[in-house]
Amino acid sequence: MVQQNGVVDTPLVLGMMRLAEQKQLREPAVLADWIEKRLEQGLHWFDHADIYGDGRCESLFGAALAARPELRSQVRLIGKADIVKPQAEPAGRRVSRYDTSEAHLTAAVDGSLERLGVERLDLFLVHRPDPLMDPEATARTLERLIHSGKVAQIGVSNFLPEQWRLLQQALGARLCCNQFELSLRASQPLFNGTSEAMQRDGLQVLAWSPLAGGRLEEEQLGILLNEIAADVGCGAVGLAMSWLRRIPGQPVPVLGSLNEDRVADALAGARLEMSREDWFALLEAARGHRVP
Repeated sequence: MVQQNGVVDTPLVLGMMRLAEQKQLREPAVLADWIEKRLEQGLHWFDHADIYGDGRCESLFGAALAARPELRSQVRLIGKADIVKPQAEPAGRRVSRYDTSEAHLTAAVDGSLERLGVERLDLFLVHRPDPLMDPEATARTLERLIHSGKVAQIGVSNFLPEQWRLLQQALGARLCCNQFELSLRASQPLFNGTSEAMQRDGLQVLAWSPLAGGRLEEEQLGILLNEIAADVGCGAVGLAMSWLRRIPGQPVPVLGSLNEDRVADALAGARLEMSREDWFALLEAARGHRVP
């Protein structure tokens, strides 16, 4: 097995996709307080993308850092790009697409840096596989972003093994991670070879939607989560994190909730070691059938 070279040294990443929807966090000073509290909990990594809130999420976060500049050196920022939304087009065919061209990725990183008010992203991910990607050209673009100091590390998001390997083959630098959907309700990567490919290639797993879009506590899975929670002193959110962290390579959940109680429960669960029996019991409840 290749030594894993992931750089996201945390049990939990805080996802900023819904930041613009949180009215209580729109004031820079209030958001700065919220960020400072997360830092005090030992949570330093914040996950962004240029399309989140059409850039507003990055702008709000940047305004908070500008209001409290001492936080800039403490936060670790993840950025993502290559998705182009139809409304971003001034004219012509307004169609969703992916764009891994040099012009688009370079402009996207520059835009994120400007909105966040920082000089460098600690990690930059190609957001979605682009079927029209020129691997050599995209690789040179990513390397230039690293050499310019605008990006510290690079990775991918939602890539399948042959997709990230094609890009890696063209790169001089190493891809450090792949961010994809993984949860009790979305466990397919554990059974289709993706998890093993990640371990073999030394990529760190960042798991988005670890709470399955609010579907964790439905049906038999919800009943079992509550039963186990009563035994271990951790809530359902924390147990979902513990389940993920039990997987080889210790995937890092990207928590989309900004609720302080949920963040605290998630952090407690991410540090809890789940038994093999509980892990498989939860898997069975989530899938609705016994492990064959």
